[in-house]
Amino acid sequence: MSLSVNTIAKADFDFICDLVYKRSAIVLESGKEYLVQSRLVSVASQNGCASLAELVTRLRAQPSGKLTQAVIEAMTTNETSFFRDMYPFEALKKTVIPELLAKRGSDPRLTIWCAAASAGQEPYSIALLLRESFSQIPKNNIRIIATDINTEVLAHAREGVYSQIEVNRGLPITMLLRYFEKSGVNWQIREDIRQMVEFRECNLIQPWPLIPPVDILFMRNVLIYFDQETKKAILAKVRKALKPDGVFFLGGAETTMNLDENFERVQLEKTACYRIRKTA
Repeated sequence: MSLSVNTIAKADFDFICDLVYKRSAIVLESGKEYLVQSRLVSVASQNGCASLAELVTRLRAQPSGKLTQAVIEAMTTNETSFFRDMYPFEALKKTVIPELLAKRGSDPRLTIWCAAASAGQEPYSIALLLRESFSQIPKNNIRIIATDINTEVLAHAREGVYSQIEVNRGLPITMLLRYFEKSGVNWQIREDIRQMVEFRECNLIQPWPLIPPVDILFMRNVLIYFDQETKKAILAKVRKALKPDGVFFLGGAETTMNLDENFERVQLEKTACYRIRKTA
């Protein structure tokens, strides 16, 4: 009996889990069958497969290329919103950026990296914060780099077009009216704000793109999808990417504890960041 398009056999599920882990280090455990099924149905349909079984057969025959990339992208989580969780952005505004500017002197330059940018709300939130609260920094002295493994959401981010629901999530109405323009039923962020952000593809478990030393690194709600060894490997690369006095933000449920003792946690009111621990 042939499988329906929304059913996945155990052997096929195990193959998908192994493929996704090898290509992205995302861990899919037993019990995630429904998640895999629901996310791969559209991939199967878009690629002319009559069932998930046929999709997996094609992947087994050619485990690299566009179809594999489509599967990996379908399995990545792209939950995001403007000024998500709020408190890290408050910390940037009140403490982190003022302290960095004081250290940088009369010609301050900042390099900021959002390492899981999804559809762009996080890096654009940082760009808006800088435009609103730190307009004294020359435009050419700010570099915001935003990366993600998912090429589809990166295309969305570069375009900077968001639905009414998306702009309603976390974006103050004053910023919406000041920095966005109507685009049909949607809203598009102004071109001068879009130009503040460089979007690039980056798979965190593969060699990272050439990025200058970073003052502020946002890598929020990403490590939770990896196993312990992958987390350790990524944190080791974070240390090399950060400036000695750079600041590193993780998600609220994430930590460097028991993973990399070279980081120290710094409490900033209702949120926390990490810095490279100074050696004696």
